[in-house]
Amino acid sequence: MTDTGSSMGTPSDPSRDRPTYAASAALYTRARESLAGGVSTAFRMFERPVPLFVREASGAWLVDEDGNEYVDYVCGYGPVILGHAHPAVASAVAHAAATIQQVGAQHRAEVELAERLCAVVPAFERVRLGLTGSDAVHAALRLARAATGRSLVVKFAGHYHGWLDSVLTGTAHLPPGLPETAGQPLSALADIVVVDWNDEDVLRRIIVDAGDRLAAVIMEPMACNAGVIPPRAGYLELARELTSNAGALLVFDEVITGFRVAPGGAQEVFGVVPDLAVVAKALGNGFPISAFGGRADLMELVASNRAMHAGTFNGGGVSVAAANATLDVLLAEDGAGYAHMRALGLRLMEGLVERAAAAGRRLVAQGPGPVFYTWFLSDGGVESYRDHLRADSAAYARLAEQLAHEGVRVIPTGRWYLTTAHTGADVDRTLDAVERALLRLDA
Repeated sequence: MTDTGSSMGTPSDPSRDRPTYAASAALYTRARESLAGGVSTAFRMFERPVPLFVREASGAWLVDEDGNEYVDYVCGYGPVILGHAHPAVASAVAHAAATIQQVGAQHRAEVELAERLCAVVPAFERVRLGLTGSDAVHAALRLARAATGRSLVVKFAGHYHGWLDSVLTGTAHLPPGLPETAGQPLSALADIVVVDWNDEDVLRRIIVDAGDRLAAVIMEPMACNAGVIPPRAGYLELARELTSNAGALLVFDEVITGFRVAPGGAQEVFGVVPDLAVVAKALGNGFPISAFGGRADLMELVASNRAMHAGTFNGGGVSVAAANATLDVLLAEDGAGYAHMRALGLRLMEGLVERAAAAGRRLVAQGPGPVFYTWFLSDGGVESYRDHLRADSAAYARLAEQLAHEGVRVIPTGRWYLTTAHTGADVDRTLDAVERALLRLDA
């Protein structure tokens, strides 16, 4: 796979002195006087040693306001799949911004994108475009309830479906079914049931118990938010069979896995097609866009506006241009970019486990490569959310902070993303950095 490269030149020597973060710290102090918490989304406030303020991003690399350089495995928390500032995406976006940025009307590129989505994603016979994963999930569940005339939705512990009141439960260290934030009414969760992932007996029982109240079962078909945890053999097939028999809908939340693990997402990888699916993140290589869709008969409820879906910025010219350009690159050369990310990701995972073992620590890494997860675990693997919670998350957060000092930026909870712009040299540099960071972990 050809490296799209960084315009920032050769990264500085990894043996450089410990970096300083004075400029980021000063901007963070300043930001807190106007931005609530100094950030625009809750997840960023937990970065250590300080929430970074980035000055430039290109390819697989970032430069912060202090001039520190980082090989980037955060990748915008998942959307960046071709690398930052990819020239094809940047060119398409610039053209759209100059010609059809936001017209409040339909345009040719929107139709072309919808046609491509329906051709690539197995579940999509008809689609609607949105801006974020959260709003697309909300629309899909509204549609499921409209189509079935039922209200109950089953979700899984550890599976995150956005920050809206009606689905934000079962992802924190709380009993499932409880609100996870102040201001979230308990009544918003009255029609949500949370069950354990990968437990066939529980899934059978809950669907039987729900009876004719069950509208939908929603899942990340490869649970990425709390560990990249694949389904056990036959589990998705069982969910498909049970929901069909119950007259309910199966909904795949592929906000992360869509266009990241394969062009058709996890449903392509596992060969199980849901009734409805949601994609977002990697679709636009960093620009805000999402889509939900499914069977034509179900989407007719949206087409007729019986199940309302709206949004001023849906189908905006810039986001659609970014998505079409992203698909152009991802689908080129028979999907060579996916093979590149898989190979690098597997090599990186193996190296991380080896470096940790050499330092006297047990690290578990799993995932398909373009996205994977890592944990410090004393024993066993990770097949469920409970397994995920056994990990030493404090030690991992310390490792993430030490890696920042070494010029490697990772998500402090354990998830890693790769792009087609990452190279073998980036992986080598990262593994050398991990080796040094592990030595300082308990310092």
